[in-house]
Amino acid sequence: MTLRSYIWGIRLVALLALVAFIFVVRLVDYDSSGLAGKLLFFGSLFFALSGFFNLLLLWLRKKQVDADNAFSNVGLSFRQGMLLALFAVGLLILQSLRILIWWDGLLLLAGIFLIELYFVSKD
Repeated sequence: MTLRSYIWGIRLVALLALVAFIFVVRLVDYDSSGLAGKLLFFGSLFFALSGFFNLLLLWLRKKQVDADNAFSNVGLSFRQGMLLALFAVGLLILQSLRILIWWDGLLLLAGIFLIELYFVSKD
Protein backbone atom coordinates (compact mmCIF):
# COMPACT_ATOMS: atom_id res chain seq x y z
CA MET A 1 0.00 0.00 0.00
CA THR A 2 1.35 3.37 -0.93
CA LEU A 3 1.09 6.49 1.17
CA ARG A 4 -1.27 8.05 -1.34
CA SER A 5 -3.72 5.14 -1.20
CA TYR A 6 -3.57 5.14 2.62
CA ILE A 7 -4.36 8.86 2.74
CA TRP A 8 -7.29 8.45 0.33
CA GLY A 9 -8.61 5.55 2.37
CA ILE A 10 -8.45 7.57 5.59
CA ARG A 11 -10.11 10.51 3.83
CA LEU A 12 -12.95 8.28 2.67
CA VAL A 13 -13.45 6.70 6.10
CA ALA A 14 -13.31 10.11 7.84
CA LEU A 15 -15.83 11.52 5.37
CA LEU A 16 -18.19 8.59 5.87
CA ALA A 17 -17.85 8.93 9.64
CA LEU A 18 -18.56 12.65 9.39
CA VAL A 19 -21.69 11.97 7.31
CA ALA A 20 -22.77 9.36 9.88
CA PHE A 21 -22.18 11.87 12.68
CA ILE A 22 -24.28 14.49 10.90
CA PHE A 23 -27.08 11.97 10.40
CA VAL A 24 -26.95 10.98 14.06
CA VAL A 25 -27.07 14.63 15.18
CA ARG A 26 -29.97 15.45 12.88
CA LEU A 27 -32.07 12.29 13.18
CA VAL A 28 -31.46 10.84 16.66
CA ASP A 29 -32.77 12.47 19.80
CA TYR A 30 -29.89 12.27 22.27
CA ASP A 31 -32.00 12.41 25.44
CA SER A 32 -34.84 10.05 24.57
CA SER A 33 -32.91 7.43 22.58
CA GLY A 34 -31.12 6.00 25.59
CA LEU A 35 -27.82 4.18 25.45
CA ALA A 36 -28.03 3.33 21.74
CA GLY A 37 -28.30 6.99 20.73
CA LYS A 38 -25.41 7.97 22.94
CA LEU A 39 -23.24 5.15 21.59
CA LEU A 40 -24.05 6.18 18.02
CA PHE A 41 -23.27 9.82 18.79
CA PHE A 42 -19.97 9.24 20.55
CA GLY A 43 -18.90 6.41 18.24
CA SER A 44 -19.45 8.35 15.03
CA LEU A 45 -17.79 11.41 16.55
CA PHE A 46 -14.81 9.30 17.61
CA PHE A 47 -14.29 7.88 14.12
CA ALA A 48 -14.71 11.28 12.46
CA LEU A 49 -12.25 12.94 14.85
CA SER A 50 -9.73 10.11 14.65
CA GLY A 51 -9.72 10.33 10.85
CA PHE A 52 -9.34 14.10 10.96
CA PHE A 53 -6.54 13.99 13.56
CA ASN A 54 -4.83 11.18 11.67
CA LEU A 55 -4.79 13.20 8.46
CA LEU A 56 -3.71 16.35 10.27
CA LEU A 57 -0.82 14.67 12.07
CA LEU A 58 0.27 12.87 8.90
CA TRP A 59 0.23 16.16 7.00
CA LEU A 60 2.30 17.88 9.72
CA ARG A 61 4.84 15.06 9.72
CA LYS A 62 4.97 15.09 5.94
CA LYS A 63 5.86 18.78 6.03
CA GLN A 64 8.63 18.19 8.60
CA VAL A 65 10.35 15.30 6.85
CA ASP A 66 10.66 14.33 3.22
CA ALA A 67 7.92 12.31 1.55
CA ASP A 68 9.97 9.10 1.62
CA ASN A 69 10.20 9.05 5.42
CA ALA A 70 6.58 10.13 5.88
CA PHE A 71 5.36 6.58 5.29
CA SER A 72 7.35 5.36 8.30
CA ASN A 73 5.35 7.75 10.49
CA VAL A 74 1.93 6.40 9.46
CA GLY A 75 1.57 4.14 12.49
CA LEU A 76 2.59 6.92 14.86
CA SER A 77 0.11 9.35 13.30
CA PHE A 78 -2.66 6.75 13.41
CA ARG A 79 -2.07 5.97 17.09
CA GLN A 80 -1.81 9.60 18.14
CA GLY A 81 -4.89 10.52 16.10
CA MET A 82 -6.86 7.80 17.86
CA LEU A 83 -5.61 8.97 21.26
CA LEU A 84 -6.48 12.61 20.53
CA ALA A 85 -9.97 11.56 19.44
CA LEU A 86 -10.30 9.44 22.58
CA PHE A 87 -9.32 12.47 24.68
CA ALA A 88 -11.86 14.74 22.95
CA VAL A 89 -14.67 12.18 23.20
CA GLY A 90 -13.70 11.43 26.80
CA LEU A 91 -14.06 15.10 27.66
CA LEU A 92 -17.47 15.18 26.01
CA ILE A 93 -18.59 12.06 27.88
CA LEU A 94 -17.50 13.59 31.17
CA GLN A 95 -19.37 16.78 30.28
CA SER A 96 -22.51 14.85 29.34
CA LEU A 97 -22.40 13.16 32.74
CA ARG A 98 -21.93 16.62 34.34
CA ILE A 99 -18.73 15.56 36.11
CA LEU A 100 -16.18 17.47 34.01
CA ILE A 101 -13.96 19.63 36.17
CA TRP A 102 -10.57 20.95 35.07
CA TRP A 103 -8.64 18.40 37.10
CA ASP A 104 -10.74 15.56 35.68
CA GLY A 105 -9.69 16.72 32.23
CA LEU A 106 -6.07 16.79 33.39
CA LEU A 107 -6.40 13.25 34.75
CA LEU A 108 -7.81 12.09 31.43
CA LEU A 109 -4.94 13.83 29.64
CA ALA A 110 -2.44 12.15 31.98
CA GLY A 111 -4.02 8.76 31.24
CA ILE A 112 -3.77 9.35 27.49
CA PHE A 113 -0.19 10.54 27.95
CA LEU A 114 0.70 7.38 29.89
CA ILE A 115 -0.77 5.22 27.13
CA GLU A 116 1.36 7.08 24.58
CA LEU A 117 4.45 6.70 26.77
CA TYR A 118 3.82 2.96 26.97
CA PHE A 119 3.74 2.65 23.19
CA VAL A 120 6.79 4.89 22.76
CA SER A 121 8.78 2.87 25.29
CA LYS A 122 7.80 -0.35 23.50
CA ASP A 123 9.35 0.92 20.27
